[in-house]
Amino acid sequence: MTFSLTARCAETGQFGIAISSSSIAVGARCPWLQPGIGAVSSQNITLPALGPRTLERLAAGQAPSAALAESLAGDGYAEYRQVTVIDAQGRSAHHSGAHTLGVHQARSGRDCVGAGNMLASPAVVEALVESFEASQGALAERLLRAMQAAMAAGGEAGPVHSAALLVVGDASWPIVNLRVDWAETDPIGELAALWRAYEPQLQDYLDRAVRPDLAPGYGVPGDDR
Repeated sequence: MTFSLTARCAETGQFGIAISSSSIAVGARCPWLQPGIGAVSSQNITLPALGPRTLERLAAGQAPSAALAESLAGDGYAEYRQVTVIDAQGRSAHHSGAHTLGVHQARSGRDCVGAGNMLASPAVVEALVESFEASQGALAERLLRAMQAAMAAGGEAGPVHSAALLVVGDASWPIVNLRVDWAETDPIGELAALWRAYEPQLQDYLDRAVRPDLAPGYGVPGDDR
């Protein structure tokens, strides 16, 4: 039903999550990120509250494994949850409960942790992690490449209909927040096309937010500066 990669860029300190699902609007429920603290993907039978709960514990200084364990202990339905966590030191943790759907897998790698359920095979998560570890460049780009590698390895057992890409950096808001809430075919391809359109403008949006008086132009009709 869902597979994702939760990751950290060791060079920039950014956190990112790329995720896809057979369900609608996966980006609205599953990925949670906090600048300087970490990232959490809550999936399978999703409890969105596990994201902020786990991030709060990371912010209080707990390691990912302890933060995740305490968050799940307060849920009461941990056997239905699949969750991944990474922190600012690159430490990660994951949980796949006994009722995780279908073929499922979770694996930590260097500065990343991948997980999925209702998979074509466990090799999908292996491809996620290995692609990320072997890649270089912008975090968003590396995440998308990993998702494409996962699809090439078989993806989900059924069709994929939604996908999302989120990245946080130094700002208090996400610097990348792109979603394909429903597509009949290839939402990951559509997400990659959104990233190609957004990437050249990313820094402009940050600059305008922080110093609009220095922005050379806003790129909209009627702006003659």
